Amino acid sequence: MKIAVLGIGLMGYPMARRLCEAGHTVQVWNRTRAKAERLAPFGASVHAQAADAVRSADIVLCLLENGAVVGEVLFATGVAQALKPDALVIDMSSIQPSEARDHAARLSELGIAHLDAPVSGGTLGAEQGTLAIMVGGKPAAFARALPVFQVFGRATHVGPHGAGQLAKLANQMIVGITIGAVAEALLLCEKGGASMAKVKEAITGGFADSRILQVHGQRMVERDFTPYGRMSVQLKDLRNALATAEEIGFDAPVTRLFEQLYSDGIEHGLTDLDHAGLFVELASRNGMR
Repeated sequence: MKIAVLGIGLMGYPMARRLCEAGHTVQVWNRTRAKAERLAPFGASVHAQAADAVRSADIVLCLLENGAVVGEVLFATGVAQALKPDALVIDMSSIQPSEARDHAARLSELGIAHLDAPVSGGTLGAEQGTLAIMVGGKPAAFARALPVFQVFGRATHVGPHGAGQLAKLANQMIVGITIGAVAEALLLCEKGGASMAKVKEAITGGFADSRILQVHGQRMVERDFTPYGRMSVQLKDLRNALATAEEIGFDAPVTRLFEQLYSDGIEHGLTDLDHAGLFVELASRNGMR
């Protein structure tokens, strides 16, 4: 297929590379062109304008920073007008459900199909093709997109437009909150004189075990907060969850608490750490290194 990828960042680069390696004809655009140029050796065509990247595309993937940027790229740069009538736009960015529904409606007026399909699994999942993909939109569009999704991982159709973003918010609520639980528990043990590494080993396999404990807990043990998913992105997702909760009249006190904790960490200079860097904020509050 002819596929355009808009946004060549931490996730966009490995995903576009996988599309090239799978034999698709790939057109790429990024606001900072140098990031897109890295894909040229893999056969991608690099464009200076987003509208030029999508003109011949059967499927357009958006991997952009937030909903406002997605809206700007789609509707203020000529992309929507440049799309073929039978094109399918798959927005794999993490944005608010209401924004996804708005984009879908505006594209529908132009005869363009749309799916919101945010992912979980981080850059490692993107590189390895093991992402979990949560998809909102019409079943026919989902069926059409499956060959593309299979390049990236496992896709699940969860409901109408916006439902994919709701599922991603649920994912990010669980991830952000669980990182906090793991960090606080391991710091308690260290403060009390136990080995964090041995405590992690001891509870592995029990009810407290999780992928967060194994992956992020190990980062905490090693004090390695190289960003795979940044603190700032985690905060954005929690704020999107709270905005959606307010919109539908849902009280989310646990998410509200963790939104404040991540916000405090960022105010204290932790913006570019991995989201497991909440450990650093909690350690600082307890006078620990």
